[in-house]
Amino acid sequence: MVRRGEGIRVGRSGRVTLSDVAKASGVSRATVSFVLNDDPRQTISAATRERVLAAARELGYVPHGIARALREGSSRVVVLNVDWGMEGNFSRSYVRGLDEELAEHDHILLVRHGHANPEATQKVLDTIVPRAVLRLGEVYLRGEEPTEEDWERGFAANAALQIRHLAERGHTRIAMALPDHDFPLTGARLGFAQETARQLGIPPLERFVVPRPREAGAAAVEAFLAAHDVTALAAFDDDIALRSITALRDLGRRVPDDVAVIGFDETEYGSLTTPALTTVHIDAEILGRIAARAVLGIDTEGLAPVPGRVVVRESV
Repeated sequence: MVRRGEGIRVGRSGRVTLSDVAKASGVSRATVSFVLNDDPRQTISAATRERVLAAARELGYVPHGIARALREGSSRVVVLNVDWGMEGNFSRSYVRGLDEELAEHDHILLVRHGHANPEATQKVLDTIVPRAVLRLGEVYLRGEEPTEEDWERGFAANAALQIRHLAERGHTRIAMALPDHDFPLTGARLGFAQETARQLGIPPLERFVVPRPREAGAAAVEAFLAAHDVTALAAFDDDIALRSITALRDLGRRVPDDVAVIGFDETEYGSLTTPALTTVHIDAEILGRIAARAVLGIDTEGLAPVPGRVVVRESV
């Protein structure tokens, strides 16, 4: 077999073409195309098929994505849009599962972060002709009511973990500590938390913002505690929880003796602070795999979301 660089000259771009594979395997370009596309309408001997496949492997032939997209009607690319503020352990594990499942079925994942210009987005889509376009958390971003499954092991159930954990430890006066600008799922999180408080029979949750920088955060926490008698803070995420702990320490408040703090969507930094942060861990890898199979039309039987869990440390 002739290898690349041993008598086979590839095109000017340095990219191996069907013609290169045809020359190396001693067959026509059409035969190479039939073999590599696994055309069921053509009868090609096993020996010829193996010779073509071996030549393609040894030359490092890669199908041209645009040509294949024109042939198949779409490329083997799936686009995932992740809004600003959605990055975290949840999104990373979701992307990991989505990427790995797509790769197992010969597809590629393209992740786009933030609010992109609509015209630029359309140019990307027109160029790559994706198999599907997904948006992380789209069901909740559309404002749809949570289902029974959501409350059992979905986003609503994970949000409820914070409030239930605090209530089980005797806290009935709880506040939600929020970032200084709205994130896409802020409204949904607040709604789930308030519904959980209602189900538990505790007063509605107070809420306030913990801004940057450090001095502003301490001032906001001080003003809030002066006006509200609360014993625990359920933070929007670990970042807000760590800001809250820092502010409380700057104010001479003890965590958790004076005020308990619980984070959300665990990051490694929570284990490094003093006191170590109690938080909610969410593993969304299975959700990513389910989404991949759904867009590819593959049965998702046997795959079920993994319930979130409270990581118990010292801040509650």
